[in-house]
Amino acid sequence: MVKLYIIGISILLVAIIANAVAIKIGLKSWYDFIQLLSDIGLSAFRELNLWDYFWLFLGYPLTLGLGYLLGAKLYAIFF
Repeated sequence: MVKLYIIGISILLVAIIANAVAIKIGLKSWYDFIQLLSDIGLSAFRELNLWDYFWLFLGYPLTLGLGYLLGAKLYAIFF
């Protein structure tokens, strides 16, 4: 149970940092994309540029996966 908690916290922290960096450099976050979807429907896909697609569907999931690995490593070190 502790292992899941540490991994979850790690993923959460990595996600917060990743979203902040993405917004800072002008990429859409999932929150932005979902807002676009609710505002304009499927036309939201036309509002994304190539970098947004790359970030949302490749970069962000990989970043969260690294958050998992970080949490697992932290658990192995401290427990």
